[in-house]
Amino acid sequence: MLNLWKDIRSKWQLYALFALPLLYIIIFKYVPMYGAQIAFKEFNVTKGIGGSPWVGFAQFERFFHSHEFWRLLRNTLVISFYALLASFPFPIILALGLNYVKNRRFKNTVQMITYAPYFISLVVLVGLLLQFLDPRTGLINTLLGWFGLGPFHFMAQASWFNSIYVWSHVWQNTGFACIIYLAALSGIDPALHEAAVMDGATKVQRMRHIDIPGILPIAVILLILNTGQMLETGFEKILLMQNALNLRSSEVIDTYVYKVGLVSQAMNFSYATAIGLFKAVIGFILLIIVNQTAKQLKQESLW
Repeated sequence: MLNLWKDIRSKWQLYALFALPLLYIIIFKYVPMYGAQIAFKEFNVTKGIGGSPWVGFAQFERFFHSHEFWRLLRNTLVISFYALLASFPFPIILALGLNYVKNRRFKNTVQMITYAPYFISLVVLVGLLLQFLDPRTGLINTLLGWFGLGPFHFMAQASWFNSIYVWSHVWQNTGFACIIYLAALSGIDPALHEAAVMDGATKVQRMRHIDIPGILPIAVILLILNTGQMLETGFEKILLMQNALNLRSSEVIDTYVYKVGLVSQAMNFSYATAIGLFKAVIGFILLIIVNQTAKQLKQESLW
C-alpha cells in the first residue's frame, strides 16, 4: 500500500487522467447493477428496491411466453447480423486503399469526406434520410423518376427498413472505424514491404501477405467486441426511424423495453429490466463463445 501511494504521488498526472474514466465506469456501469435485482421482483415505487417482493423468474417467463418474444428476437438478430456483416469489411478495405495512396492532398480529402458523417447527430442523420427518401420531394425518388420508376415510400415499407438502417450506418461509421486499421498498418515494419517490392510483389500481393496478416489481430479483437454488442442495435436511431407502417421489422428489444418501461401508461419497471437483463446475458454468452473460438483458431483474444 505504501508503494502504491508513492507511485501515485510520483505519477499523479497519469492517475488524474485515469480517475475520470474510472469514475464514469463505476457510476454509470457498476452502480446501476444494484437496480438489476428488480428484474426478479415486483417493483413498487413506494416500497423501493429493497422493500419490493421477490417473484423469482416470473418476469422472464412472462416475456418468453409473450406473443412479442420471437418477433423481437428475430428482428434484433436480423438487424444485428446484417449490420455486422455489412459494416465489418468496409473499414478494412478503406484503410488498405488509403494506405497505398501517395498523393497526400487526395488522401486527406478522402479521409475528411469519409470521417465527417460520423460527427453528424443521429437526429440530423435520420432527418436527412427522411428528406432523401420522401416519396414526393426526395432526391432518391426524383432520380428514380427520371428512369420512369417510383415513387416509392421507402420508410413505409417494412421490407426496406433493415437495409436503410444498416447501409446508413455503414456510410456514417466506416470512415471513423478505419482509423484503428490505419494505425495498425502504420505499425507494420516497412522492411517487409521493401523486401516484397524487391521480389516483384504487386500491391495486391503485399496487401494479402503483409498488410492483412499485420492487422488481423486487431480485426479479430474488434470482431469479438462487436459480437458482444450484437443485440445493441442502436436504440435511438431505430426509434427515430420507426413508424406504424414499418413496425413489423423495426420493433427490437431496445425499443420495446423503452416503451414498456417508460412510455406505457402502466409503466412496468420490473418487466422492462428483465428484458434488458436477458439481452445483456445473451450478449455476454456470445462474447464468450466468439472469444473461445478465436483462441481455438490460435488468433488474438480478449483473455
